[in-house]
Amino acid sequence: MAFKLNGKTLSVGVPFTSDGINYPANWLRLTTLDEKKAIGITEVADEATYDQRFYWGVGNAKRLVDENAKDKDGNLIKDADGNQVINEGLKTLWVRQQKEQAGSLLAKYDWYITRKAEKGTAIPSAIATYRDAIRTICTTRENEINACSDVAALKILIDGTYDSDRKRTSGITLWPEEAD
Repeated sequence: MAFKLNGKTLSVGVPFTSDGINYPANWLRLTTLDEKKAIGITEVADEATYDQRFYWGVGNAKRLVDENAKDKDGNLIKDADGNQVINEGLKTLWVRQQKEQAGSLLAKYDWYITRKAEKGTAIPSAIATYRDAIRTICTTRENEINACSDVAALKILIDGTYDSDRKRTSGITLWPEEAD
């Protein structure tokens, strides 16, 4: 709950002044609702929150799939080269993020590939297995994202679900443990 006084939101833990009286930072925490009401403080519900990765606002989901960009009159928008401009959806953005993550995970071990090409030194099997797993799991993650039928399902996939012991019970496939 939030508190308002004369139309201004009061922050709990912050001192404030009303009618020339200075109230200490702990006043809102230590007083009853009746005491707050006596000086004109009202209690208001907290504003609804939303995950900005998936929603523009409460109940206003972002676009899930790509669509052709159009102007205000509904005409297709082309770039300077005459190619259709695409408004990317969440699936495209999240798939791109998986590819970037996979690239980052692989990059740590790229020197083995360079050494193999330059010197012929074998790539350790654990490294090769790990790199293969990264590529396989990236594809799996992309398929999981593309299988989502709506924004709510995508959010659940990305965030995962957890039981009362905070043990992960579902969600996007996890990346493999790092190779030694």
